[in-house]
Amino acid sequence: MFITFEGGEGTGKTTLIEIIKNRLEEKGYEVVLTREPGGKGSEFSEKIRDLVLDAKYQHVNKYTEALLYAASRAQHLDEVIIPAVKNKKIVLCDRYLDSSLAYQAYARELGLDYVLEINKYALNFLPDLTFYIDIDPKVGISRIKNREKYDRLDKEAIAFHEKVRNGYLDLVKQFSERIVQIEGTKSIAEIAVLMIEEINERL
Repeated sequence: MFITFEGGEGTGKTTLIEIIKNRLEEKGYEVVLTREPGGKGSEFSEKIRDLVLDAKYQHVNKYTEALLYAASRAQHLDEVIIPAVKNKKIVLCDRYLDSSLAYQAYARELGLDYVLEINKYALNFLPDLTFYIDIDPKVGISRIKNREKYDRLDKEAIAFHEKVRNGYLDLVKQFSERIVQIEGTKSIAEIAVLMIEEINERL
């Protein structure tokens, strides 16, 4: 099973994924935890991550940005996701294709057609289940204000993050059979219970 986790900044995805991983392993499942951009287990994809999120590159061309994400994803698929799924493992991925759609197609205004075209390879490997944690961007950004390090996207204006959120909400409507929306103002414990229930039902 291939499960992805989506949402804006400060939604608690990283913490939630760790909780889900532990619960599934307690039940005897083999779990692979990974992320995008990058991919734990893909050195090349991680190098692209370092480049694309580096805060010193504030004026990266939006097409370049989208292509770098797509390139990282293609390598990540080959080296991490596809082998794990073939070996009957559960893959938990922090961000995937929906992030490119929300951030590049909607917020960068590149359009769905362009972003889907450059991610054609990834369209052959869509998740079985996607959780989208929805939260007001102002709340999300306030949650990360004490981070020691801000990446390039963290530093975008609130207006950008609001476009990202609107993009995600549109994706939820388009792909309701795959994407489960969860209210991000709930506690981490409450959200984890909802996610585990959904996963158990689908497993």
